[in-house]
Amino acid sequence: MTNNHGEEKSLSELLQIRRDKLDHLKDKGKDPFKIEKVYVTHYSQQIKENFDTLEGERVTIAGRIMAKRGHGKASFINVQDKDGRIQAYVREDAIGEDDYNLFVEFDIGDIIEIKGDIFKTNKGEISVKAAEVRLLSKSLQILPDKWHGLKDPDLRYRQRYVDLIINEDVRKTFIARTKAIKAIREFLDNRGYLEVETPILDTIAGGANARPFITHHNTLDINMYLRIATELHLKRLIVGGFDRVYEIGRIFRNEGMSIKHNPEFTSIELYEAYADYNDMMEITENVVAYVAEKALGTTKIHYQGKDIDLSPPWRRLSMVEACKQYANINFDEIKTDEEAKEAAKKLGLEIKPDMKKGHIISEVFEEYVEKHLVQPTFITGHPVEISPLAKRSPENPEITNRFEAFINTWEIANAFSELNDPIDQRERFVEQLAQKEAGDEEAHPLDEDFINALEVGLPPTGGLGIGIDRLIMLITNSPSIRDVILFPTMKPLHKED
Repeated sequence: MTNNHGEEKSLSELLQIRRDKLDHLKDKGKDPFKIEKVYVTHYSQQIKENFDTLEGERVTIAGRIMAKRGHGKASFINVQDKDGRIQAYVREDAIGEDDYNLFVEFDIGDIIEIKGDIFKTNKGEISVKAAEVRLLSKSLQILPDKWHGLKDPDLRYRQRYVDLIINEDVRKTFIARTKAIKAIREFLDNRGYLEVETPILDTIAGGANARPFITHHNTLDINMYLRIATELHLKRLIVGGFDRVYEIGRIFRNEGMSIKHNPEFTSIELYEAYADYNDMMEITENVVAYVAEKALGTTKIHYQGKDIDLSPPWRRLSMVEACKQYANINFDEIKTDEEAKEAAKKLGLEIKPDMKKGHIISEVFEEYVEKHLVQPTFITGHPVEISPLAKRSPENPEITNRFEAFINTWEIANAFSELNDPIDQRERFVEQLAQKEAGDEEAHPLDEDFINALEVGLPPTGGLGIGIDRLIMLITNSPSIRDVILFPTMKPLHKED
């Protein structure tokens, strides 16, 4: 018999002991799972912060046993609730011999109710002196021990419920996430934006260049797509007369997974009539600073060894200027697609025969520039070829009035002065359709209804999209996108039949 097998047997025995304890409670008519309602009066943080006024007061707390140490007929336990942990002191002469005998059988992980008085121990720890103790839920699994915790990232993501119990920093991350999203809503609501909801299922996967998830609607007998963006529906609402709209919601892209990519993620898109991409810049730098201030109390963050200042105003740099600065290529002096290809080949980039100058600028930028953009930077002047929904620059029709915002080398926001010319939009969709037919699975589809909406009339409009998860990664110093998504996408564990 191997040691591993012996450990498994030992664990099995420990789990059985917990089930036996539950059976014993049921035999005594103390089945905890029959309890429905608990009238909690106070939580741990509230008690600690208001001890001077609560000392001696009778309270009811509830939570999970996280530590337990006994001294004969008295025990100390640590109870964890939604706000943190608080100590409770349980004595046999205070709760009665029968109840104390039941209490000593409680395990780490069990959920209990305690009614008792607030006091401070001789060591100065604020605690609850129990007058009544009741088991509310029996934990039939064994939590990781307090010294080693739950360290395996794969297990942490698969069993987030255990991760949240054991790791305080994880709880703080998701509390910060909630505060951040609330702050975004506050910021936009205060500016007169209307929060809306648009379809997740659609017959066309539009609004971005991305590969969609495909599903089938049985009643209609048609294939449908999980949305890859909210853009086109939100623009329809601008056409309809809602001048300022936003949506925070899940986006689905059937693409690779990495520390920065999850197949489903959260974004915010917002659109404002009679605004342009410069207005979107002002919103971007200010909403990010607002979020950091609300979630952290500061706009200066420390991310994985880097100090980053989110305070406005942010640096502004055109894509061509950035390529000149970091790749030593001046695309203003390059006039033809062939010249652009030759310049890229000298840098060692692999260039496809059908690529145009705009595609090559984008390739050079991704390879040579992005890695330098640590402090917040707006990159502007994107080529038309990679911006099918953005308005052309009046000064230079080869580029668009668009920006991407970069922090820590990551793109966290994308915005433009929206294309509202239906004739130009149709031509760009047709070009995208040709790319799709040539094998580009991420090329934008032709959306006739959206063109019809533009023909009805879209006013000059500024639009912005921000990746919520990457922003949360930054402000919580989280190394992976999985650390800021409660239940990230995971490959199922193999199970034998």
